[in-house]
Amino acid sequence: MATWREQSIFQKAQRMLWSRLAHSGVASVLIAVAILAAASTADAGVTKIQIISRGPAFGGYSFPNVGTYERIIGKGFGEIGPADRHNNAIVDISLAPRNARGKVEYSFDFYILKPTDLTKGNHKVFYEPPNRGNKQFGNFNRSRGGNDPATANDPAGSFLAPQGYTMVWSGWDFGAGTDNSDLNLTITLPIAKNADGSSITGPAYEYIVNPGASYALNYAAATLDQSKATLTHRVHLDDAPQIIPASGWEYMDGGNAIRLLPAGTSFIPNDIYEFSYTAKDPTVNGIGFAAVRDFNSFLRYATEDGAGNRNPLAGDVTRIYTFTNSQPGRMLNDFRTLGFNEDENGKIVFDGMLQWIAAGDGINMNYRFSQPARTERNRQDQLYVEGVFPFANQRTKDPITGKTAGRYDKCTKTKTCPLGMEVYSANEYWVKAASLFTTDPSGTADLPDHPMARDYFISSEQHGTGNAAAKGICQQLQNPLDSAPVLRALFVAMDEWSMKGIAPPPSAIPRLADGTLVPPLSGAGFPKIPGVTYTGLMSTRYLLNYGADFYSTGVMAINPPAVTSPIFNNPKNGPIYRTYVPKTDADGNDVAGVRLADVTVPLATYTGWALRSGPQANDGCEGAGQYIPFAKTKAERMNSGDPRLSIEERYASLTAYSAAVEKAVDEMIAKRLMLPEDKPANMNRLTRAATATGAFKTEAASQENSNPR
Repeated sequence: MATWREQSIFQKAQRMLWSRLAHSGVASVLIAVAILAAASTADAGVTKIQIISRGPAFGGYSFPNVGTYERIIGKGFGEIGPADRHNNAIVDISLAPRNARGKVEYSFDFYILKPTDLTKGNHKVFYEPPNRGNKQFGNFNRSRGGNDPATANDPAGSFLAPQGYTMVWSGWDFGAGTDNSDLNLTITLPIAKNADGSSITGPAYEYIVNPGASYALNYAAATLDQSKATLTHRVHLDDAPQIIPASGWEYMDGGNAIRLLPAGTSFIPNDIYEFSYTAKDPTVNGIGFAAVRDFNSFLRYATEDGAGNRNPLAGDVTRIYTFTNSQPGRMLNDFRTLGFNEDENGKIVFDGMLQWIAAGDGINMNYRFSQPARTERNRQDQLYVEGVFPFANQRTKDPITGKTAGRYDKCTKTKTCPLGMEVYSANEYWVKAASLFTTDPSGTADLPDHPMARDYFISSEQHGTGNAAAKGICQQLQNPLDSAPVLRALFVAMDEWSMKGIAPPPSAIPRLADGTLVPPLSGAGFPKIPGVTYTGLMSTRYLLNYGADFYSTGVMAINPPAVTSPIFNNPKNGPIYRTYVPKTDADGNDVAGVRLADVTVPLATYTGWALRSGPQANDGCEGAGQYIPFAKTKAERMNSGDPRLSIEERYASLTAYSAAVEKAVDEMIAKRLMLPEDKPANMNRLTRAATATGAFKTEAASQENSNPR
C-alpha cells in the first residue's frame, strides 16, 4: 500500500505530465497515464471492491469512435480514521465502533457504465450521487432506463456515452434504506454507541403525511412508554396542532413504527401529523460524505484494492464532474463546505460540480438522529436542519451569530476546490430561501461571483419538470418547463472551463441592485389573473433553536424546535434572515435569469410556486409550480377580465410565433445556454405546443380567409 508521501509525489508528477502533454496526441497522453497509474495503489478509504455483475450495456450498441459500453454492478467496502482531520467533522464519528486497525467501517452499492475499451473513452467520469438511492440523470442525458440505464433502448441519441464518458453512481444516503433490489443504491453505516457500549438516546421528530395505516420511524423508540412521546394532527400548516391521546395510537414492531387506533385507521391524506419521541441508536450518517469522497478517489487514483482486486478505471480518469438533481446537490453543498473534496491523501476528488435545484441549502445529514431524505418546502419538513450558515459560496458574515464563512473556505485552504455551476429554479426562492445564495446574510446587498463558481437561475421553473396536463393536489396545472437543454450546455461549458480555461457563460440571476429580486408581496408584480390565487406565500429562513450547543456539536437537545403560528415571518420562531423572490413581468413570468424560449415567447404564465386545493387549500403545494395558459383571443380575455394579452394579440400567425421562437433559441445557443444539437427538438416541441392551443389558424385557412371567393 502506497504511503501518503508516495501518493503525493505521484499526484504532483501526474499533474506535471498532464500539463506538458496537454497539447500532445491522445496516444501519448494514454501512455503517460498508464505509466503513472502503475505507481498508484489503494490507500485509506475504499479497502475492497466486490464486482457482482459485469457485462455488455445498451444491448451491445457501438457508439461511433467510442465503441461498446459495459455495465459493472458491485459493492464497495471502506474504512476511515476517526481522528484524521479529513474525517473529524463527521458528527459522532468518535462514537462509532472501530475495527482492529482503529478504523470505522462502512459499505455501499455502486453501478458503473464505462467504455469497454477505456482508451476509446474521453477519460472523464460523470458522477451522480443517487437521489434517495435512485438515478435521475435520464432527462439530462436524453435517455431512459430508470435505475438500470444500461437497458436504455435509445443510446444513440443520448448525451454522455457518445462523448465517451464513464458514468458512476454509488450509495451514500441513510434515507435510501437498506433494500438494494431494483438497483437501489444503499449504504451500510455504523451505529454510534456510548463509551460503555450502551445505546445513545435523544429527541427525535417525524413529520408524517400520507403514510397509510402505519408509519415506520427512522429510528427505533428508546422506550415504549407513550407518555414520553407526542403525536399531533392538523389540516393547515398554521392550524394549532391537536394532540392525539395515547388511546388513539400505539407502537408497532418493537418501537420501530406507529399506527393509529383502532387498528386499520388511516392517517388522513395530506393532513399533517407530527411525532416527537425519544429515539435510540443513531447511525453515523455523515460517513456518507466520506463514502462519496473515498469511492471517487479510489476510481481516480488507485490501481487495485487491498485484496488485489483491480480498479475497473485504473489509470484512466483525468477529470470527475458531478451532476445532481435536488437532494444530492444539497449533500454536495455540505460536502464542499466540510472539506470532503480533499481525500485522505490530500488530493482533489471532483473537478467540477453541476448542481441542479439545490441552491444554497445543505442537507439534514451530519447531525445526530438526522434524516437525509427530508427536504424543507413551504408546507413540509420545515423543522429539519437544512438551511444553515454559510449559505453562499462566497465568504460572508452572519449578522445573527457573528460568524464569517463561505462554502469554499476549506477547499481554498487545501487547493482542492471544484468549479461550481449552480443552477436552480424559481421554486427554490419560494420554498428554500434561495436568495441567500447570492446576497449577504443581511439581505442588503448582492454578492459578486465566487471566482470558481457561477449561478444560473432558470426563470419561472418549478422544482423540476411538471405535468401540464395534471393538477394533482394543486390549484393549477403543473409547470412543464424543462431545463435539460440548459443543463447539457452548462455541463459542456464546465468541461471547457476545467480543461481549457474557457470562461463559462456569465451568471444570470435576479439582483437587488436592478430591482429584479424583491419582497414577495410589495414588489413581486404578479398580475391579478382570474381564478388564480396569489398570497405571496414564501418560506422563512430562521435560526431555529435546537439547544445551546447544537450548531457546534450537531447534537440536539431540543427536537423539534418550538414554533408557533404563523409559521412564516414570525419573529417568535427565531431570528430571521431576510430573503426575496424574483420579480415578474406583466404576464407573471420572472424577469431575470435564464429565460427558456417558452418564457421569452410565452403562451402562458409559468410560476415556481403553487398553492394546494381541497381541505388544505392555500397551503403551499411544495415543489410544484403553475402553468396558466393565455386566452386564445382578445374577446375571450376581455370577457374573463384577464389582464394578460391573448395569443391572438401577441402573434399574427403560427409562422410569426415560430420565427420568434427560433430567434429566442438562437440567442440561447449564442450565449452557450443551449447546444445546437438541441435546437430541432425544441423548435418542434414549441411549434406543437402552439398548434395545440387552437389559437392559430392553419396557413391554408389564413390564406383562404384573406382571399374570399
